[in-house]
Amino acid sequence: MKWEDNVRRVVPYVPGEQPKGGRIVKLNTNECPYPPSPKVMDALRKVEQDSLRLYPDPEVGALRAQLAKYYGVKTEQVFVGVGSDDVIANAFLTFFNGKKPILFPDITYSFYDVWAELFGIAYERIPLTEDFHIDPKDYAKENGGIIFPNPNAPTGIAESLQVVEEILMANTDVVVMVDEAYVDFGGESALSFLEKYENLLVIQTFSKSRAMAGMRIGYAIGSEKMISYLNDVKFSFNSYTMNKTSIDMGVACVQDDVYFKEIVSKVVATRERVKKELAKLDFSFTDSMSNFIFATHKSVSAKEIFEACKKEQIFVRYFKKPRIDNYLRISVGTEEEMDILLDFLKEFLKNR
Repeated sequence: MKWEDNVRRVVPYVPGEQPKGGRIVKLNTNECPYPPSPKVMDALRKVEQDSLRLYPDPEVGALRAQLAKYYGVKTEQVFVGVGSDDVIANAFLTFFNGKKPILFPDITYSFYDVWAELFGIAYERIPLTEDFHIDPKDYAKENGGIIFPNPNAPTGIAESLQVVEEILMANTDVVVMVDEAYVDFGGESALSFLEKYENLLVIQTFSKSRAMAGMRIGYAIGSEKMISYLNDVKFSFNSYTMNKTSIDMGVACVQDDVYFKEIVSKVVATRERVKKELAKLDFSFTDSMSNFIFATHKSVSAKEIFEACKKEQIFVRYFKKPRIDNYLRISVGTEEEMDILLDFLKEFLKNR
């Protein structure tokens, strides 16, 4: 049809499967296996009916102020969006407008190339090393900006701050974004570089370590100048991106630091235990510093294990992509959920 000539055509991001009903062990989308802080639920109960009739604060002042206090920065250095996906999309629109290609790893969060295609941004995928690490020398060339996750997804590998700074030092004339969705599980945050590098943007989320994926809260921290540019783009597109309930619950979440650290330590402990058990079953894996394990088996294909798990209502993530098509990404669930997975794998591999 003629009207289709003007349609923007893109290949969309494909999220992990969201199974419903029955006995399900859901280990495919890296959600936190534990509930949010009790203070979050208290905040939800205290939401006044009249406040839902009114528009929320477009500047998200209360949540930005709470995050600024927590990280020891100015409120003017904090940007909040509807999940880190929204934050990164706004950042792409704001900062990646040059003619040179932006750079990101070839094995990484698969939304980056989707946004680049959607916004018409030239890009280049930089291959990770054979053992899935970033080589900072590969980013020491002309470009229009850089983004990479640390720890990476889906590999779970965390690069040292030395690697991050090497990339920053070689790219002072473009914006460098470090996507730290999983940093709380064992990585080192680049926030310590903010005073030194005005072009650095650090992005984090409430979806993983803070157990609030359903509320869609993400944030970026950078120089005041960078955040002011981000706000200009946001307010040119949609002023009221964050709803009143999410703001109040987000503030309560950040205030309960004790609970936050407790559930993170639980996930880390389970992750390390499961690594040992998987090794006994002839799996090998990267040294994950995230809330998932990126594993491959010595003799059984990832696809076969994925399909066998799915038949038993155990959902893990399989990527049919170059270099990683024989790996599974296994989210860390509760101790009980991981035991169900391990018990199944033992029987499946024994009887195969």
